[in-house]
Amino acid sequence: MSIRRLPSELINRIAAGEVVERPASALKELIENSLDAGAKSVAIRLSAGGLELVEVTDDGSGMSPAEMKLALERHATSKLPDDAIENVASFGFRGEALPSIASVARLTLESRERGADGWRIELDHGQLLGEGPAALPPGTRVRVEGLFDKVPARRKFLRSPRAEYAACVDAVKRLAMARPDVAFSLDHDGRRSLSVQPSDGPARVAALLSHELDRHGIGIDCVRDGLRLTGVISLPTFNRGMADQQFLFVNSRPVKDRLLVGSLRAAYRDLLARDRHPVAALFVEVPAGEVDINVHPAKTEVRFRDPAAVRGLIIGGLKAALDEAGHRSAAREQFAQPAAWQVEPSTPVQPIASFFEAAAASPAAVMDRPAPFAAPMGRAEEARPVPAEQASYPLGVARGQVAATYIVAEAEDGLVIVDQHAAHERLVLERMRKASNGGVVARQALLIPDVVELEEPDCDRLEGAILDLAALGLEIERFGPTAMLVRATPAPLGKTDVGGLLGDVAAELAELGTALSLRDRLDHVAATMACHGSVRAGRILSVAEMNALLREMEVTPHSGQCNHGRPTWVKLAHADIEKLFGRR
Repeated sequence: MSIRRLPSELINRIAAGEVVERPASALKELIENSLDAGAKSVAIRLSAGGLELVEVTDDGSGMSPAEMKLALERHATSKLPDDAIENVASFGFRGEALPSIASVARLTLESRERGADGWRIELDHGQLLGEGPAALPPGTRVRVEGLFDKVPARRKFLRSPRAEYAACVDAVKRLAMARPDVAFSLDHDGRRSLSVQPSDGPARVAALLSHELDRHGIGIDCVRDGLRLTGVISLPTFNRGMADQQFLFVNSRPVKDRLLVGSLRAAYRDLLARDRHPVAALFVEVPAGEVDINVHPAKTEVRFRDPAAVRGLIIGGLKAALDEAGHRSAAREQFAQPAAWQVEPSTPVQPIASFFEAAAASPAAVMDRPAPFAAPMGRAEEARPVPAEQASYPLGVARGQVAATYIVAEAEDGLVIVDQHAAHERLVLERMRKASNGGVVARQALLIPDVVELEEPDCDRLEGAILDLAALGLEIERFGPTAMLVRATPAPLGKTDVGGLLGDVAAELAELGTALSLRDRLDHVAATMACHGSVRAGRILSVAEMNALLREMEVTPHSGQCNHGRPTWVKLAHADIEKLFGRR
């Protein structure tokens, strides 16, 4: 086959495949152009998640009619004053965004320089429709309509309007964090869904991620070998079920780089379960010559000259900040069930100081009084002989509780220590699995329905899974754009933190998507719910309750590990104990 030169229309469509994958990628390119043009305010309008309309209006420098025509040509850019690509400081420089978008959509470009008249150019999938004067304030407005309407092979791979809208919101948030000095607004189908004014970096991050970061966040600011790391991370106890709230920037450029993500995970490795993720917004600043940003068409990946130094900066800086935070915790309030878990009464103990003061004053007065003792961390009941029929229990018979977290049991062949939360978490999950396999999990109606505020994409995911969640006993309904109404919760969970439960379920649905079967998705969501319904560390249990937990563990599948892969119990054999005390 002979070599031929491709027509310009096909060249533009190939370029569009590199930089325009979906409405969110087109939106990202347009916002970056606005920021590079010096805009201090960027207004975005979307319709049907960007499938029907993406419009970006800014108050930047604007363009003359001649510059507008040049901007619609391939490889024309104002962002490279010379040939030193490695020194580029703008968001983009390829000069392909506008012609690439125009080749797969209807595009209207309007712009006006200060002190001049506005101008408009309209194109339909690369073909010029017309041009003429336009009335608009100084700046630029770009309208993109019907993306991929005439490219059905690409259109059919786009997702639902809700999913595309969620991707657009994510793109806007990343760029809004990168430029806290710029005001951003986002309207979707005529409704304002995001609005932030110029502020400092931490305030912008808190406004776009979670206002609770003000209380549960840790500020980062460290310098090493000419590299600087700033931003905010969450306390280990303030975490999520997926890594959707992690935003990484290199020289103020939003990136999704594996080196940075791996470094963030490594910093939390000993502090979080494998399936939990911190909230983070990290800004890495490196000299321009130490990073190559031209390794990905969409500029979402970078290559560092010294990746080990960057990794060391992130891991070291985050670990130092986490260590400095010490015992700070963002653990949510735990909800007890008085009917099931009751604190046993205890006899008040006389303070040690007052005992010895009384003894010094009158020795005879205290001769028959019991000596005081300091309250131990463990609690046990009087030991009784183990009945013959109980001697064969694999997990033994409960003897007490240590630190209100671990159950200590005596087995025939040693000492068993059980993590009560991890164990009960597995038991609740297996109950829910068994109930859902037989039909529908029993539900517990709330006396007063609970309204839970969430982000709109999370509400969309929950609304789409209402029937599936009902099969697990969670009865919810939509209650406005950013709220869900909870009418009933799964009975096996008992009383639970409804807001935390819904937030984690939404995160689980976002991570699973639609790639898994319904059965697998329900199984994952059930595991998330089970964590909320399990007996927490810190609950005081009676010996009878401890024994009931042990007996259920012995007949429950997979009870040797919790839903996150951690062991639920360990055993010290008699021989091991004797070695500890030098008896063998």
